Amino acid sequence: MPRTHATTLRALAALLAYPDDDLRAALPEIAQALRAERRWDARQKAGLQALVDELGQGELLEVQARYVELFDHGRATSLNLFEHVHGDDRQRGPAMLELMERYQRVGLQLAGVELPDHLPVLLEYLSCCEPAETPQLIGECAHVLRALGQALAQRGSRHAAVPAALLALAGQKGLDAHVPAAAPEDLDRDWEERPAFEPPAGRPQPLTVHRVKQAID
Repeated sequence: MPRTHATTLRALAALLAYPDDDLRAALPEIAQALRAERRWDARQKAGLQALVDELGQGELLEVQARYVELFDHGRATSLNLFEHVHGDDRQRGPAMLELMERYQRVGLQLAGVELPDHLPVLLEYLSCCEPAETPQLIGECAHVLRALGQALAQRGSRHAAVPAALLALAGQKGLDAHVPAAAPEDLDRDWEERPAFEPPAGRPQPLTVHRVKQAID
């Protein structure tokens, strides 16, 4: 597996993680990994660098408070992908179990406190797979990533650069800064009947997630 591809995905996963001292210490290495990615244009790299700079500035407690307010207080910006599809509906439980069963079938175990559908977990899993898996899986959940990125952009969050970068890696349509984000309840209603992942017709959905060490190796 090309080292650059794996490092890129781990760097993006790190930018979506809860900010702490370890993340701040790794920011120079993360920034270097993002600059080395050749599949992004200058605008996309500038957006990611702005996020890196923001995470490294100010009091850590303030950065952490912004993170919690952004990702933990609303479905529209949740990093748990099934939250956008099922919300608190009881269908979410079986979807989680299905993911866990897929992990077990390939001998993978989920460590830590994150749920199986947590976006950073998916990215870290993809960093352990062949590069061809990335456009496939990212493409299957592109509608969720696009709505997440749009919601983040409308809140003025530099974290919107991460979904935008992922969509670019998969060759998908990016964010549209000129279209106002719908209200959270409208997003929820629009997604209720849509699967989180849309596999190509006639092909089984091969989603498996594994929590790996978050360091940028």
